[in-house]
Amino acid sequence: MGRRRTMRLLALSAAVLVSPALAPAAQAARGLGFDLDTATIPELQARMERGSLSSVRLTGEYLNRIRAIDPKLHAVLTISPTVLAEALASDVRRRTGHSRGDLDGIPVLLKDNIDTRSMPTTAGSRALRTKPAADATLVKRLRTAGAVILGKANLSEWANFRAAKPTSGWSGVGGQTNNPYVLDRNPCGSSAGSAVAVAASLAQVAIGSETDGSVVCPAGMTATVGHKPSLGLVSRTGVVPISAEQDTAGPMARNVVDVAVTLSALQGRDPADPATSKYPAGQPADYASLLRADSLRGARIGLWRLPVLGPDVDAVMTETARVLTARGAQVVPVELPYQARLGELEFPALLTEFHRDIDKYLATRTNVPRDLAGLIAYNRADPLEQTCFAGQELFEQALAAPGPGDPGYLAMRAELTDLAKRSIDEVVARYRLDAIAAPTNPPAWKTNCATGDNDVIPSSTPAAVAGYPAVTVPAGFVGELPVGVSFMAGQWQDARVLAVAAAYERAADARRPPRYLSSIG
Repeated sequence: MGRRRTMRLLALSAAVLVSPALAPAAQAARGLGFDLDTATIPELQARMERGSLSSVRLTGEYLNRIRAIDPKLHAVLTISPTVLAEALASDVRRRTGHSRGDLDGIPVLLKDNIDTRSMPTTAGSRALRTKPAADATLVKRLRTAGAVILGKANLSEWANFRAAKPTSGWSGVGGQTNNPYVLDRNPCGSSAGSAVAVAASLAQVAIGSETDGSVVCPAGMTATVGHKPSLGLVSRTGVVPISAEQDTAGPMARNVVDVAVTLSALQGRDPADPATSKYPAGQPADYASLLRADSLRGARIGLWRLPVLGPDVDAVMTETARVLTARGAQVVPVELPYQARLGELEFPALLTEFHRDIDKYLATRTNVPRDLAGLIAYNRADPLEQTCFAGQELFEQALAAPGPGDPGYLAMRAELTDLAKRSIDEVVARYRLDAIAAPTNPPAWKTNCATGDNDVIPSSTPAAVAGYPAVTVPAGFVGELPVGVSFMAGQWQDARVLAVAAAYERAADARRPPRYLSSIG
């Protein structure tokens, strides 16, 4: 179900919606009595408890904004056919004293590589335009928590793992997602639609996924918050894979507290996902309750400046260090070791893992190509799959890569994971750090299908490969373009990085809503 179907559903639901939204979320929410852009889940829940807001009204506001604004962003692929029924059911639960908690009635958008039985799950590819047999485990958890599944978000096709020079935010199904701050700039990938949707207040929360950078980079480029959880904290069952050794889904929102509320609902063991067997028994059940304004006081934060991202980004990091210090943290300059070797090892390992894991996933679907070779053949035969970047070099290289039992591959993956963990663990131990901070992204580059991405984003790799948590928070702007700062720490330290990020977010107050400029410079 593509954009035409989405627009028809929005038109059919118009009778229960409020008047069409204007671009700024504050204008859109005048009738609600609050600024939708800055409202948090706890604030929305308080209003619903008082009876001054309903889930149907909130959901309608988001549907109106999608109808008014998404035509210039292309962030939303599909609206759920049951979205208003789910919102109404939430309101009934609340009135009868059966609310399911902090996420009940909150509209959540899903990246379209997450299985939903009521909507197609495409990974952006025209080859997968069918409905899976079942919801992904994380979708079941969201439904159990009472979340309203708003629809599916556009993404970089195959999570940016098809072509050697892809264009982030483009897919054969949804076209090009645009950065809401400057429309001709790129949103980064591959959770581009998820990030853009929350930045533009088209959803309260979105779920993205990351193998290396695909949550934190688009969040950084759109002045939003994105959390890549520890590997094994959130089930991947029913999520289109790249690599079981690195993939994880994670929440994205306009503030840390909403991310924390959503993570609390997403996390947990899943017998179908072996990585979750290591989920600690003592993991917090409620991350939002652990966010304190004084979490930076007495903390030791390592600052990995990454001057390769340029002097403008480095100036943002200087201001980040000032804010951290002003809130009582001790900032320690650090360099993370082994980065060149990580760069040599990661891509060849992912080729083997993608071939293994995508074949397993395709076996769970019907009326789609049966394996990677079938996907390659499909793309060669479909001219619409070649309208932005034509290549599928990564598919072809993955098809020819060594198998998962190959001794060379096994040695490579073991070294890769070990060095990534050591790159963080050794620095944390040496300097007695609570977390490491690093710039998340450069200023957004111009979107150009002919040349592909201009992405130099080294800060995501250590945590992504190690399976450690990372969360990005808005840190500032280079002109009109947002820059984020990422906080990372050791495995299962998700509560720690969220608390540090929330305290920094409160002190820096760096986010401002998008203005939808057509271009700059």
